[in-house]
Amino acid sequence: MDITVKKRVVFCTLLSVALLAKRAPSEAQSAPTTQKDVLSVVHSIANDGRFRESAIGISVLDLESDQVLGAHQEHEPLNPASNAKLYTAAAALALLSPSYRYHTAIYGVRRGESVAGPLVIRGHGDPSLKTGDLIAMASELAQSGIRNVDGDILVDQSFFDDVYTPPAFEQQPTEWAYFRAPVSAVAVNGNTLIASVHPTKKGSAASVTFDPPGFVDAEGTVATSGDSEPAVKLSLAPNGRRLTAHLGGHIAEGSHTFPVIKRVEDPTLFAGYVLKSALERVGIKVAGDVKAGSSRGNLLVRHESAPLSALLHRVGKNSDNFYAEMIFKSLSGEVRGGTAKSATSAEAIQAWVEHVGASDRGLVIKNGSGLFDANRVTAASITALLRAAFEDKRIEPEFMAQLAVSGMDGTLEGRLKGPRTKGLVRAKTGTLNDVIALSGYVLRTKKKPVAFACIFNRVTGKQDGARAACNRLVEKIAKLGAQAE
Repeated sequence: MDITVKKRVVFCTLLSVALLAKRAPSEAQSAPTTQKDVLSVVHSIANDGRFRESAIGISVLDLESDQVLGAHQEHEPLNPASNAKLYTAAAALALLSPSYRYHTAIYGVRRGESVAGPLVIRGHGDPSLKTGDLIAMASELAQSGIRNVDGDILVDQSFFDDVYTPPAFEQQPTEWAYFRAPVSAVAVNGNTLIASVHPTKKGSAASVTFDPPGFVDAEGTVATSGDSEPAVKLSLAPNGRRLTAHLGGHIAEGSHTFPVIKRVEDPTLFAGYVLKSALERVGIKVAGDVKAGSSRGNLLVRHESAPLSALLHRVGKNSDNFYAEMIFKSLSGEVRGGTAKSATSAEAIQAWVEHVGASDRGLVIKNGSGLFDANRVTAASITALLRAAFEDKRIEPEFMAQLAVSGMDGTLEGRLKGPRTKGLVRAKTGTLNDVIALSGYVLRTKKKPVAFACIFNRVTGKQDGARAACNRLVEKIAKLGAQAE
């Protein structure tokens, strides 16, 4: 940018602030220093020439006075990226309660040491179910004296509908990365599998194992070579309701095991194969196959998840898309009854948002994670949501606790580490190719926090600058808050 353009940008910025003061002299003259300075940084961001083609929404709300300290296009509907998880987390805590636990159970008809007929595994959307949990359930069956399953293993996915792909995830149908995993009522390991490539002797094929076992058929090999860097090739293709892994490439002799994590295409039977492997591992023989379906039977063993308040740490701090979509979809099944559907959950969340006074024109909620081009929210809606969550003491501690802490953990571990901000910001980040967002609270010792929302759209190639701008806003809020106290 040449000197002339720089002067024009500075002049325009100063002029905007001056005009604002002229339009509202009484407000500008009586406003506390905090509001003046926040207004200044907001206008500086809004008039930054780097973001001339971008859409920017900013809202800064003092929860002590309920005063808007600064705003820019705060009612403009924008793609929030993972800031959508704020709506998922707050609504889930309010509608399900922080102590809510998901349960997965196994049913069957027991006759002596056998389960006569099918063994049914039925779930209600637990996002945290792992292979180890199914092994523990299988061990409990074995300890109770069961030695055989005379029929099939049935996977009952009926708590969710059979639309496994969350809304908008179809925008990248060929993406096999773990972050795009499907959702299902019975899901294990986040509906992902891990291929572990173990080197052997140079010139021989490497050993490849899959966790969980029993669901993948492998074709091809990975060579053990003398090269220093691994170049493992693994692609997955549907094979009925199982998967075929096509292997290739090489791994160095003597190197560490090389893991590859991929999503499962169709999770209908996935947990059933994991359960079958777990049963056989503890000495229970299964006569039949793994199938979809259900059957009457008695409760044989039940697993409960950690409370929702703990599960949400994966959503807020780590921005886990799978957890977010599973919790999002489960809402309609628990709150409205019947088969859980993403669309019905979206309706329930939007109704709750309106109930707490956080709705705004153009608000669109389609999925729970914020992935892809799905949702539209406003900066004003986010700060209103943050206010509602803070004022609701039934959920406030857990909602605050699941957010990332500046300079300390989650997606903010490496951000806002200065002495005025470290440990004093609780917020949710958001990142897509075209979106940068940061929303949350700046804490104060003697007053209620300041809620803020900073959303940039159309910033492809300028994400770092947008992220720095949001940081600058938060740093200003934190500095002025400290001065006020």
